[in-house]
Amino acid sequence: MVALLLGGCADGAKIVQEHDMGGVVIYPFKEGQGPMLSAFRKEGLDLMNEKCNGRLYSIVREGEAKGRTRVVSPLDGAQELVEERRWGIQFECK
Repeated sequence: MVALLLGGCADGAKIVQEHDMGGVVIYPFKEGQGPMLSAFRKEGLDLMNEKCNGRLYSIVREGEAKGRTRVVSPLDGAQELVEERRWGIQFECK
C-alpha cells in the first residue's frame, strides 16, 4: 500500500484521504491482535458506510499504513518509546 500521510493524534479510525466517490480510512491495531480483529476495524467500516451514504462500497486495497512512534512517560518518570501500527483501507462508493 502506498504510504499515507498521517496528521493529528486521534486514537480511533479516521478518513485521511477523501474524494466524491470514496477515500482512505486508517485505524490502529495491536501486534498480537492483528488488523482484522481490531475493535477499530468496525469503526472504519462504519466511516466508509457513512461516506457512501449507506450505498454499497468496494475495497480497492488494504494494508499496513505508516504508523507513528511516540514517547510515553509513566508515573515513575521513565520514558518509553511506543510504536503504533495502523491499517489502511482504500474504498470506492458504488
